[in-house]
Amino acid sequence: MGALDEPLTKLVGDRTAKVLADSLKLRTVGDLLHHYPRRYVERGQLTSLDELEIDEHVTVLARIEKVTLIPFRGRKGDRLEVVVTDGRSRLSLVFFNQGWRQKELRAGAQGLFAGKVGVFNRTRQLVSPDYQLLDEDATASTGEGSAAQQFAGRLIPVYGASAQMPSWKLSICVETALTKHLGDVGEPLPAELRERHDLIPLPEALELIHRPRNQADRERAQSRLRWDEAFVLQVALAQRRAADSALPAKSRRARQGGLLDAFDARLPFTLTEGQQKVSAEIAADLATEHPMHRLLQGEVGSGKTLVALRAMLAVVDAGGQAVLLAPTEVLAQQHHRSIVEMMGDLAEAGMLGGADLGTRVVLLTGSMGVAARRQALLDMACGDAGLAIGTHALIEDKVQFQDLGLVVVDEQHRFGVEQRDALRAKGDQPPHLLVMTATPIPRTVAMTVFGDLETSVLDQLPAGRSPISTHVVPALEKPNFLTRAWERVREEVGKGHQAYVVCPRIGDEEPAGPKAAKKKRQASAEDDLEDVGAESDERRPPLSVVETAEMLVKGPLAGLRVEILHGRLAPDAKDEVMRRFAAGEVDVLVATTVIEVGVNVPNSTAMVIMDADRFGVSQLHQLRGRVGRGSAAGLCLLVSDMPAASPARARLDAVAGTLDGFELSRIDLEQRREGDVLGQAQSGVKSSLKVLSVLEDEEVIVTARAEATRLVAEDPGLAAHPDLRTALESLLDADRAEYLEKG
Repeated sequence: MGALDEPLTKLVGDRTAKVLADSLKLRTVGDLLHHYPRRYVERGQLTSLDELEIDEHVTVLARIEKVTLIPFRGRKGDRLEVVVTDGRSRLSLVFFNQGWRQKELRAGAQGLFAGKVGVFNRTRQLVSPDYQLLDEDATASTGEGSAAQQFAGRLIPVYGASAQMPSWKLSICVETALTKHLGDVGEPLPAELRERHDLIPLPEALELIHRPRNQADRERAQSRLRWDEAFVLQVALAQRRAADSALPAKSRRARQGGLLDAFDARLPFTLTEGQQKVSAEIAADLATEHPMHRLLQGEVGSGKTLVALRAMLAVVDAGGQAVLLAPTEVLAQQHHRSIVEMMGDLAEAGMLGGADLGTRVVLLTGSMGVAARRQALLDMACGDAGLAIGTHALIEDKVQFQDLGLVVVDEQHRFGVEQRDALRAKGDQPPHLLVMTATPIPRTVAMTVFGDLETSVLDQLPAGRSPISTHVVPALEKPNFLTRAWERVREEVGKGHQAYVVCPRIGDEEPAGPKAAKKKRQASAEDDLEDVGAESDERRPPLSVVETAEMLVKGPLAGLRVEILHGRLAPDAKDEVMRRFAAGEVDVLVATTVIEVGVNVPNSTAMVIMDADRFGVSQLHQLRGRVGRGSAAGLCLLVSDMPAASPARARLDAVAGTLDGFELSRIDLEQRREGDVLGQAQSGVKSSLKVLSVLEDEEVIVTARAEATRLVAEDPGLAAHPDLRTALESLLDADRAEYLEKG
């Protein structure tokens, strides 16, 4: 065990180590040294007190303005009130029965004060805060001596701390670790790489990130540590790519004059330049004898499904089978319906009127009838079905294939690693993998989150697609705008078009009881993004599909054909509603986010999104992509009660301001934490990135990827780089290693 793996109990004692582990998840010397300061303050640079948020644990640098000891009335005891200031605002510190603190808390002194922000009599306050004074002659309440001496001549680090472990106590622990173990930290970056990129050694970087004398020291340290995070991660991904390349797989090359050629000959349009380019990239991958691992991303409506279908037909041409895994029954049914329509008699092999070159296309979902399900399973197992489309039901053990050659995963962020891995394991050899997402991903995010995949981008819309205009409707500020929104829907319907109304919640709450709970769990497994924000804040409950549809039928849309769609409808009912909507027999579809991806009704030209502020930026972009899919222009109206100056309205304004999905994706990521790039963010663990930003550090990530690829090609097992191997093992704990292994 290396020095960095040493438990903190040996460094700081059992009691402090327990607090560090329980409150900050710091358990080893390495954890502590890589817990970097959140920010730094200079002497005299007082914290802006008016920016403190209620209930937040804070550490502030402030000057004591006034100290008052107030005896309790009618009983023993007293209250010491200390007012601190930043020169503009004030913060009250309150200590009960601790009058002796008057001797050290004197007006004019500066100090660090830590506690949870509360409010009393409309004044922000900290109750019994920890503190450390910065006067040369003052002794801190912690008994650790003068903080002025501790931070002499340096910036004062402020750490992400907790109620039990204020920043300066953490700083003392870090100082101890630096003193004892700085020489044992190793050097994961090869010397020639550090020289090429002018990077300081790791021990010096750790010293300067925790003990910077000035901002230049801090920047040098961050530059080096940023490289550590980028390079170690890219080495992990490069190893994964190399391992994938070494696996055997069947070459799946489309045969001349086969099914793919017959399908292409029937297309009523020409593929876009982007579709042709991406199709060629996929075809080249399928022709190799190791598994394809490719990410296909693109704008809403750019034709990803067509590109994926052509890849699936190429695999069938080569004697294999292909599956398309969709996250919801509605989307699986939509994919099945549209693929069968596009293929025509090529999807009816063995049936009366079916083409000789054809195959069968089967659908498998969790709620299918027994007879239909049995037939689909049989067709897949014996190989009659070249294409299978379905939901999580495809992953079950009883589902077997004769020769699975390609797995296509649609909207992969809706699936867990285990689900994708279970489907890929159904082939005798690893099948080729194509992951699709309609959520555009900035280049550097794709190189980290999907760094073990090759990436293809479709950024061209097919000819005939119309622009979509988007507007924010401030329902509370300007009620007449909402009235006008419903008038616009009527006008579109009057022109022979159709419209969507999207709500965050279903509104048909299930009755209590175990059967109902089980039913709801089963529904949510395939419609897991419905009921958005149902308990997200203290505002009124979000609008529901059921209530909104009833309001519209009785009010502004009276006389129109209005129907509802959500995940808890019976499968046959969902399919029937979508069929009737696609056939133009429904004017307005009131739905949840079940229509977010894949639903393609070219005659739909208008969408009204209720409580739009409850949805994410990328999700709003996906939703509005359901309109403007034909020759008529699309209209998307974002209805919100939020005030004009709120962050929520700023998000909506951003969506209304651009149709560029990549730009919106960047905005979305800037507003949320980047999460753990190894995929663990979904389970809520802390990010493995501390100084590297996948949005801002593009140059570092791109260069680190190239360096990592070169090094892994020369030394796949990192035999000549033991410190890098150790850093990699630290990054890839058991869960993350499994994620990459299955990814």
